[in-house]
Amino acid sequence: MDTPVPIDSRLPDVGTTIFTVMSRLAQACGAINLSQGFPDFSPDPALAAAVSEAIAAGHNQYPPMAGLPALREAIAHKLEGEYGARYEPESEITVTAGATQALFTAIAALVQPGDEVIVFEPAYDAYGPAVRLQGAQLRGIPLRAPDWRPDWDAFKAALSPRTRLVIVNTPHNPTGSIWPREDMLQLAALLDGSRVCVLSDEVYEHMVFDGAEHQSVARHPALACRAIGVSSFGKTYHVTGWKVGYVFGPAALMAEFRKVHQFNVFTVNSPAQAAFATVAGRPETWRGLAAFYQTKRDRLRAQLATSRLRLLPCAGTYFQLVDYRAISDLPDVAFAEWLTREAGVAAIPVSVFSREPRDERIVRLCFAKQDATLDAAAARLAAL
Repeated sequence: MDTPVPIDSRLPDVGTTIFTVMSRLAQACGAINLSQGFPDFSPDPALAAAVSEAIAAGHNQYPPMAGLPALREAIAHKLEGEYGARYEPESEITVTAGATQALFTAIAALVQPGDEVIVFEPAYDAYGPAVRLQGAQLRGIPLRAPDWRPDWDAFKAALSPRTRLVIVNTPHNPTGSIWPREDMLQLAALLDGSRVCVLSDEVYEHMVFDGAEHQSVARHPALACRAIGVSSFGKTYHVTGWKVGYVFGPAALMAEFRKVHQFNVFTVNSPAQAAFATVAGRPETWRGLAAFYQTKRDRLRAQLATSRLRLLPCAGTYFQLVDYRAISDLPDVAFAEWLTREAGVAAIPVSVFSREPRDERIVRLCFAKQDATLDAAAARLAAL
């Protein structure tokens, strides 16, 4: 209906996220959806059963604001076992309604009007609006194909007395790159003695391939002391629709996070938390994830190896970038639409992850799919 109320939008240039747009288009066209990053297969039946058991056991009311104590204990055990860092469950870990809520809450808690926030672009599209809604300014550092490594000279030039936060994402969405240890040490050295905090988006932490090691901020004391890390049970356990994640960080930063969290969502789905508490402290439930997704990566890459798509390196996440210049001169948004309508495969154009125009002809494919889905999509893409 029409409204007589004038709208002074706080995000006047922001429309519907590209993930929703492409998934909607895929559904309308009957296309295979390799755009939005979600699995098309079921989670472990034991996890689903644990939710039902939690409901039957009475986990149906508000859990503690910071999360069920048993789940926070399990997360602390995991962080110490994986990264050698001890986080106190009571004061340094908070369960969140997915990773995007965690990111928004961290930015709202740490950033004030007039501050500057540095991101490495292409960047996940939730970062920028959250920064702008706090009245802060985004400073982008371009990452370039094929390795997408940070330009540390550009980073040093972007640092200023107004810099309050640096957002790091490794493994990286959308490029599938990972930060090696040297980059984490470089970041720590450049921030030494500053007032700058780090927000580390690590939702793909267990999807690192070819024997590489995920460089969590928790591994690096010089970063851990100024960082909030973010992870996602949805990504790790193939249940993105459950929207449960968590954050970890020093008590002083976590206290500020919780001030916002309690008025943002207050707390998180109780039976899901109880279910995750049964698996989150058991390494066998995530240590096979890298091999699982590497097999899917390799399957897709093998089937596209003789196609006209140029495969870019993929060191982590469940995303594969492809350069389509041998097929089309269309800009990537137009090509993604054409690909969905005419070839029957939905992808994400990479330019939407950057604020500045980019000249790459690259789209992102998600391989978190059943083998039959990947095979059908690869056959259509190889025929282009």
